[in-house]
Amino acid sequence: MKVLKFGGTSVGSPQRMKDVCKLICEDGEQKLVVLSAMSGTTNTLVEISKCYQSGDKAGAAALIDKLKQLYSQHIANLYGTSPYKQNVQKFADGKFEYLLSFANAPFTEANEKEILAQGELISTFMVTSYLCEKGVKAALLPALDFMRIDGNSEPDMNFICENAPKFIDKESDIQIYITQGFICRNAKGGIDNLQRGGSDYTASIIGAAIHAEEIQIWTDIDGMHNNDPRVVKNTRPVRHLLFEEAAELAYFGAKILHPTCIQPAKTAGIPVRLLNTMEPTAPGTLINNEAESGSIKAVAAKDNITAINIKSSRMLLAYGFLRRIFEIFEKYKTPIDMICTSEVGVSMSIDNPQNLDLIVRELQEFGTVTVDSDMCIICVVGDMKWNNVGFESRALDALSDIPVHMISYGGSNYNISFLVKEEDKKRALQRLSDKLFKK
Repeated sequence: MKVLKFGGTSVGSPQRMKDVCKLICEDGEQKLVVLSAMSGTTNTLVEISKCYQSGDKAGAAALIDKLKQLYSQHIANLYGTSPYKQNVQKFADGKFEYLLSFANAPFTEANEKEILAQGELISTFMVTSYLCEKGVKAALLPALDFMRIDGNSEPDMNFICENAPKFIDKESDIQIYITQGFICRNAKGGIDNLQRGGSDYTASIIGAAIHAEEIQIWTDIDGMHNNDPRVVKNTRPVRHLLFEEAAELAYFGAKILHPTCIQPAKTAGIPVRLLNTMEPTAPGTLINNEAESGSIKAVAAKDNITAINIKSSRMLLAYGFLRRIFEIFEKYKTPIDMICTSEVGVSMSIDNPQNLDLIVRELQEFGTVTVDSDMCIICVVGDMKWNNVGFESRALDALSDIPVHMISYGGSNYNISFLVKEEDKKRALQRLSDKLFKK
């Protein structure tokens, strides 16, 4: 069985829902389909939560009414028979009444998680109902019954692997199973989620749990491109990536894929294919454990980076210095992206400046600290093993007239990273494309 995930854009209108249903049914094969909320819904639910948090009950009610009207219009256009229209409208109305009920008590973080879950619950009910109206044997599998995270907010794979197959076995004659992406329960049994973009993660986790033949992530672009198509001209899809290469690209800015998505699939050895809902016959990008040696695959960029530089003579011939530095970042739960060291200095980059002032204050005990903001990490991904002569020099040559703050090379066999000013990002990405990919 294959697991297919469709994002919010793919189910963002009645016509797109119909197109997705046609796509998943056309070959007659059994599938499990993971759906996000309709595009724009989660953002509205976030705004509703903010209204409740600030005590603006009227503002929340206005947003809920606007969302209700939108869904009523979609429901009227999606179904061809009155019984299905009425049944789905009744279900949706119940969810909107539920959203209004949060005005009656003090608002909590748990309430926010419950509100954010409603988009996926409605979209999956709508699509399952449409399939049934068309005579397809479809079943809705409630993700809240088998998707669970542990006390560290990590997927409870033992629980998921034990329970997800049970729900499929109950409905063995079903052609299309539908379930929700993103949402889950936490270790206490409350409604929770896998964070934004977590529908990709859901698909990968379920794929691993049921030993799927393949996991397909359907979006609105033809696979992962060799550079950012929003910034660089004439990019093209990369047809094959190693799991590690895809992980590097996702982490360093390739928006098509959630950074955590592929780990369960990689561990289980299940290939992941990135496909385009708007162009379903396009080959997309295949991600698996099969290495392709001797090639540079793609470039990605990660914005909003801050560089922290420490100069200290106390580093010279000292041991334990870096450990004490890292403990400060650990204390403030701030991951480090890049790091470069010398005898008397260390430079690091972070993408979360929330606790920057506190971090800098403690680092000043070790030496002189300077901070560079508005930076960008540019990552060149491929077979970047050190003995592939000339790969790093080609990338450096492309950036010969662009100031580079830091270079990270050798820590991974799959990437070389450059820290540059954000104002130089577009020029750097274009230069790298011209140098690395033009034939």
